[in-house]
Amino acid sequence: MAADTPERLLVEEWRGILAAHARTTCELDRELHAYGLGASDFEVLDVLAEEREGEQVRTFRVQELASRSHLSQSALSRLIGRLEKDGLVTRCMCSEDRRGVSVAITEAGRSRHAEVLPLQRAVLARMLTAQPEA
Repeated sequence: MAADTPERLLVEEWRGILAAHARTTCELDRELHAYGLGASDFEVLDVLAEEREGEQVRTFRVQELASRSHLSQSALSRLIGRLEKDGLVTRCMCSEDRRGVSVAITEAGRSRHAEVLPLQRAVLARMLTAQPEA
């Protein structure tokens, strides 16, 4: 039906986005595995490493980090636990709200991030650059 054409194109575009995301995430996981990281691990480190307040390392509340990394709070809490165990991040109580938890990148985390940043960016460039149709 002609009335279904715009809707069908929208669904096809959405499925293309999902497929590109899945392919890119799998490739990132494969490449980052040698460094003990997955795509989500790196994404959290990347958000934490980008933000500084002057010379101070910025801390993020878990809720804010969840929205920036597109992970659920429970998935992010498990991920932060692994990164903390590996010495890449630290957790502490929020100074403004004693119920909240803040996360910051450590020097070891910043070092690991710097080490794998070029690899992650190369994978993104390779996977997300428009390929000519065959």
